[in-house]
Amino acid sequence: MIPTKVPSIRLSRRAFSNGLCLLLAGCATAAQSPLSVGQKGSDRYASIYGPTMDGSHEIPALELGEVDHNLLRQEVAYPERYTPGTIVVNVSERRLYLVEPRGRALRYAVGVGREEAMNFRGSATVARKAEWPRWIPTADMIKRTPRYAAYAKGMPGGLGNPLGARALYLYVGNRDTYFRIHGTNEPTTIGSAVSSGCIRLFNQDIIDLYSRVSLGAPVIVL
Repeated sequence: MIPTKVPSIRLSRRAFSNGLCLLLAGCATAAQSPLSVGQKGSDRYASIYGPTMDGSHEIPALELGEVDHNLLRQEVAYPERYTPGTIVVNVSERRLYLVEPRGRALRYAVGVGREEAMNFRGSATVARKAEWPRWIPTADMIKRTPRYAAYAKGMPGGLGNPLGARALYLYVGNRDTYFRIHGTNEPTTIGSAVSSGCIRLFNQDIIDLYSRVSLGAPVIVL
């Protein structure tokens, strides 16, 4: 996750330790209804992904003409194997599902770890939520990318912050996994394997997901 100027886990000890050295140490808009499968309407997408004022931050619109519409938020059919309110991330699909009642889910495109070993696998819970979260690179990240040393004490939340507009912090029991579900300052990376292991969404999507998810919500990463 690289700062710009503008605009998750096999539960083995080895995988968890590898993840800790690679990931972030640190990593109001109402929800809008998504389009249903088969529903047409570029105007609706323009509304969902248009410029958004979020407090003092103005999130730029997505360039919809340059974005694969399969990456945009949709309500879809989903097998009834998880309790409504569960977040299910399918790393290979690069999709996140928020399970709803009656065999439905909201589907969001995500960016995932650039290497398989970086991805969280297994079960966790959302133990913390933050708006415009602070970003603190790990010592390992600073070693690999020396310019991150400028942010060793943290980067305040904002449009140039790699965590984007919101973050959901994943814990196993009372233990922070250092994996996050968060926004991004690089929307062109959504749908790709690019991160240090965290799960990133368009800022418009993480704001929507954040508004729907409660503390304690279960997270399953496949």
